[in-house]
Amino acid sequence: MTMSKIIFIDVDGTLLDYENKLPASADKAIKLARQNGHKVYICTGRSKAEVYSYLWDIGLDGMIGGNGSYVEDHDHVVMHQVMTKEQGKHIVDWLKSRNLEFYLESNNGLFASENFETRGEPVIQEYSRRKGKDNSDKMTVKDVFPEMIYGGELYRDDLNKVSFILESYQDHLDSIEEFPDLKPGTWGGKGEVALFGDLGVKDITKANAIDHLLQYLGASIEDTIAFGDAKIDIPMLEYCKIGVAMGSGGDEIKAMADYVTDDVDQDGLYNAFVHFGLIDKDA
Repeated sequence: MTMSKIIFIDVDGTLLDYENKLPASADKAIKLARQNGHKVYICTGRSKAEVYSYLWDIGLDGMIGGNGSYVEDHDHVVMHQVMTKEQGKHIVDWLKSRNLEFYLESNNGLFASENFETRGEPVIQEYSRRKGKDNSDKMTVKDVFPEMIYGGELYRDDLNKVSFILESYQDHLDSIEEFPDLKPGTWGGKGEVALFGDLGVKDITKANAIDHLLQYLGASIEDTIAFGDAKIDIPMLEYCKIGVAMGSGGDEIKAMADYVTDDVDQDGLYNAFVHFGLIDKDA
């Protein structure tokens, strides 16, 4: 048995497969690891409102959300940095002025712009297609965001981040100019082929959030292992003692990882837990 470790797991493409399903082997691996005295936190771009009950049901010690803007340990909020109401209003007004559809991410829910559901459908299908899924042409926004709120208040003071559909890559480039006080990014593809732009709190990373949590726990970086599949996870894998990339992940993260496991839907998480002695094989 290894010493007690603190394990950080990205959600989309790492813990869940690209159809939002939790592999049974991943569920089993986390339960066994916690029985063995290890701590397990999800570390995700999702806000708390998108961490549905079936994820908490696995048994987690807490979460890092909003790509690092929110840190929670056993229902205790360790850190939460949100945008100001002025920043949120500026984003909403700017996106509306450009006719860009978007959704606001907060711990109280996901709040979508008026036409996000219809405009988002082909974008969600393309995202799913790129992940190599068979039924991508049947995917709807409701499949991916089952609890999305339409017609809610859009001027808010509880925002972790905002995602918007890129009509062109220029929208992202213009967002960098427009919001020097925020952290602009893209997702759903690299560079010109990105599907979404996003805007988050400046100077927020998953690594920075892990640092806050370790200080709170009085724990050492020496005992950390991180799992991820995408470019946004690289700082987390660099920061933790051991960084593991999923076999189905991007080339950049696989190149820098300490270890590359199997694909997310080929028991990648379980196999890596066995490899690092967090659980016993066939326990």
